[in-house]
Amino acid sequence: MHFLFAWRYFKAKKSTHAINIIAWISVLAVIIGTASLILVLSVFNGFEDLVKSLYSSFYTDLKVSPQTGKTIILTSKQLKQLAAVQNIRSSSLVVEDKALLQNGEPLSIVNLKGVDSNYVQITGIDQKMADGKFAIGNTDTPAIVLGAGIENALGLQADRNIIPLSVYLFKKTNELSNADPESSLSTNNIFTAGTFLIQQDFDNNYAFTNIGFMKHMLGLQPDEYSGLEIALTNAAETEKTKSVLQNILGKNYKVETRYEQNKSLYAVMRTEKWVIYGVLTLILIVAAFNIVGSLTMLVLEKQKDIQVLKALGANNNYVKKIFLSEGFLLAIIGATGGILLAFIIGWLQVKYKLVPLQGGSFLIDYYPVKFVATDFLLVAATITVVSFLASWFPSQKASLRQIELKS
Repeated sequence: MHFLFAWRYFKAKKSTHAINIIAWISVLAVIIGTASLILVLSVFNGFEDLVKSLYSSFYTDLKVSPQTGKTIILTSKQLKQLAAVQNIRSSSLVVEDKALLQNGEPLSIVNLKGVDSNYVQITGIDQKMADGKFAIGNTDTPAIVLGAGIENALGLQADRNIIPLSVYLFKKTNELSNADPESSLSTNNIFTAGTFLIQQDFDNNYAFTNIGFMKHMLGLQPDEYSGLEIALTNAAETEKTKSVLQNILGKNYKVETRYEQNKSLYAVMRTEKWVIYGVLTLILIVAAFNIVGSLTMLVLEKQKDIQVLKALGANNNYVKKIFLSEGFLLAIIGATGGILLAFIIGWLQVKYKLVPLQGGSFLIDYYPVKFVATDFLLVAATITVVSFLASWFPSQKASLRQIELKS
């Protein structure tokens, strides 16, 4: 019944027109606050999906690496055990280390990653080629695939370069000699095959070559590697598969999921999203002061109505519920309008790219939008709490007023 009173109070004409205006301003404030919260959170979701798609081209579902040091031993027996684990679709052995690339005068220090022929089956690196092709050659005649930033730093075109690069790597078995530093280095020539373009962090730092060539240059043992990268059949069972692998390999091996390989990146993205949510919630709280003003004015308007209700047997709690319902009504109308507005703007952004990204150096030219159900629930819960707090004090004041019917 108290909702019926609240609805009648909302739509009824007031003796003072300003009360109606303040009520609709309250609704408008909630509409704008709700739409802003949903849209900003949805844009963060869009960017998060974009980043994950880029990183999935480079990082695999699971990665086995050493707990300490730079290399691990993986015997043929261990590899067979790992291959027999359910949910593993494919795997690739890798050897990675810092290297110096030289093209005449230009030099570039890179993370040189030696991979086997299975690597393109567990990542999407071959789909991110800007020029040339993803070809790594073999141990005797290796080829190298450069990141776009490295290609630019070396001043060449990887798919057209006819002069080999010089590659320098520190041998694993030798310590640096102060008397003859060059004796600690392995050096060789290598031809370029192509250029990949994924994301600046990768493009400026990584290059790929043949794993046999890398092992020869570093002087590694036959069963010695930097790690094993794994693609899964069902990503939903990542944690379960990780646990199985960890039990097989033991404590000297580290098994990481894609999230754990990029923990700092995802943590920063989540933190930024929650900070923005907090800022916009504060704005919504400020907007809720309009609800306080609207209900306060309504309480003054309905003094005699309150006294009549009390005379008919309504207690203070019932009167309080009427004005709390009025506050919730303003919030519900505003939240519904804000959700519809956010849907419309989001749909227009995806379809017509209304708001472009400035700079022209991004992989996409507009702000991405992705609606997630949990964001709607979060915003709805936030509006419920804010509207309750905004309605409580005017409602409490209304329930305690002592009003005489006689003037």
